[in-house]
Amino acid sequence: MAGETTHTENHIDYVEFAAEDLNAAKAFYAKAFGWEFQDWGPDYVSFSGAGVEGGIRGGEKPVQGSTLIILYTEDLEKSEKNVVSAGGEITERHEFPGGKRFHFRDPVGNVLGVWMLV
Repeated sequence: MAGETTHTENHIDYVEFAAEDLNAAKAFYAKAFGWEFQDWGPDYVSFSGAGVEGGIRGGEKPVQGSTLIILYTEDLEKSEKNVVSAGGEITERHEFPGGKRFHFRDPVGNVLGVWMLV
């Protein structure tokens, strides 16, 4: 991963996902959002280009919980097409005052959202 990393006290610094299939997760996020990856052995990969650094733990099945990571886009329709083209499944669509978003399930089972201002 290129570039200098900065860390700020009390800010979200790193996000991790679980994936039974690391290669499927890497292929999806690279195609849908252009993220880049660095392998750290057979069961871990870090990613960059997502606005916050993070990683994917291999060999683990994602567990759905109450926390939702939401990405921002300037073009919701294009992002939705990219997600579907990369193998993701749209699970929900929402409109709210000032914006709209969709939720998706990636090919390994993680659920995220994408939103935009309107």
